[in-house]
Amino acid sequence: MREIVLDTETTGFEPSEGHRIVEIGAVELWNHLPTGKTYHQYINPERAMPQEAFNVHGLGDEFLADKPVFAAIAQDFLDFVGDAKLVIHNASFDMKFLNAELGWVNKPLLPNDQAIDTLAIARRKFPGSPASLDSLCRRFGVDNSMREKHGALLDSEILAEVYLELIGGKQPDFALSPDDQDKDRDVVRPMRRASARPQPLKPRLTDEETAAHQDFISEMGDKAVWMR
Repeated sequence: MREIVLDTETTGFEPSEGHRIVEIGAVELWNHLPTGKTYHQYINPERAMPQEAFNVHGLGDEFLADKPVFAAIAQDFLDFVGDAKLVIHNASFDMKFLNAELGWVNKPLLPNDQAIDTLAIARRKFPGSPASLDSLCRRFGVDNSMREKHGALLDSEILAEVYLELIGGKQPDFALSPDDQDKDRDVVRPMRRASARPQPLKPRLTDEETAAHQDFISEMGDKAVWMR
């Protein structure tokens, strides 16, 4: 199963007010594990950067001036995403910007049900608790010390770790046999080795059951396999 953990940075809060995307970052997961494949693109918004937005992500007019406009990268972005589920924190925000940008350049829109909202998952799982990305990093012990300012790719990488914790840990399901679909993919799969229990499990047989078993195998003679 292919998923794309995605984040955007923008010039403001509403595309309907003329705000644009200035950065897209995305991380590919396959069966809930990172493959090492990413998508990262800075975008010229063709407008001035408001100071409030600059304070959040640090992407200014001079830096973005020579970056491609959205129309130039739209198809590459769609090709990378494909039909994979999009894992996004506060998905409604990013989806409205992505679909606004795609609509302005006459590209197919992304269905809203293609998105998985980690903010909604966190609020269901921890009702009443803070559900920001930084708060979830603290809850799960995810290192976000490099996150001095918002950055789409870094935030996607952090969100990928948080998402895996939200759905039950870094390997939520067990692959008991090789998946033929993975043969041609560069999937990073950590080795998992079972460790001994710190204390052995208590016997499940009663003393009476153990005695009855010993009586039974004693009738088989000294050469019985049970006597070895």
